[in-house]
Amino acid sequence: MSNDIFRFKQFSVRHDRCAMKVGTDGVLLGAWGSVEGKRILDIGTGTGLIALMAAQRNRGADVLGIDIDESAVAQASENVAESLFSRRIECILQDVLTFEPEAPFDAILCNPPFFTEDTLPDDKGRALARNNKCLPFPQLIRKVAVLLAENGTFSLIVPSGLAQEIVGLCMENGLHLVRRCQIHTTARKPPRRTLLEFSRQNRSCEMQTLCLVADDGTRSQQYQELTKDFYL
Repeated sequence: MSNDIFRFKQFSVRHDRCAMKVGTDGVLLGAWGSVEGKRILDIGTGTGLIALMAAQRNRGADVLGIDIDESAVAQASENVAESLFSRRIECILQDVLTFEPEAPFDAILCNPPFFTEDTLPDDKGRALARNNKCLPFPQLIRKVAVLLAENGTFSLIVPSGLAQEIVGLCMENGLHLVRRCQIHTTARKPPRRTLLEFSRQNRSCEMQTLCLVADDGTRSQQYQELTKDFYL
């Protein structure tokens, strides 16, 4: 298989012109995040992976992917056009902070930029995609609170060290944590990523843990179950 294309069960994703390639974070969020409702927004769509996963999971929804990277939007649009879900997905060049849609969204998903160190990667495109300075979390979450429907959900994946900061920012904007999943590479290692889901409805939070790798080095049973509809 070419390194420029990643094949899933129901679609393929080319990522040679995208700064951020297909990776585990995107697959986890696309498989775990809630996608209920008629209107779904994927913020920072990149290759279009999460938008495609959302469209596969919810056959009755229209999905919009937005990104500020022109090359990524072009490639995401091509990936969508070659998929079974092309009539229900649109990818556009758009800064979420200036986005003014006609109606709110029932589900919002985001694999946000999180590279916050002063020294950025040498690859400028990758730096742009991962640098939190381009889309600060306080601004992102304030905007999500505006874009989200009354009964909608907001799901994202972040480094575990940033999870509590995100929870606090969401609470300040009237969004309550309703699901949380700690992602461990193996059972013996501390969590590296955390999946978070928020709602305007204040209800008890469902706590989960997911290990990616089993003791024998293969994908864990949990990970296989979560992604069974996608990975070949």
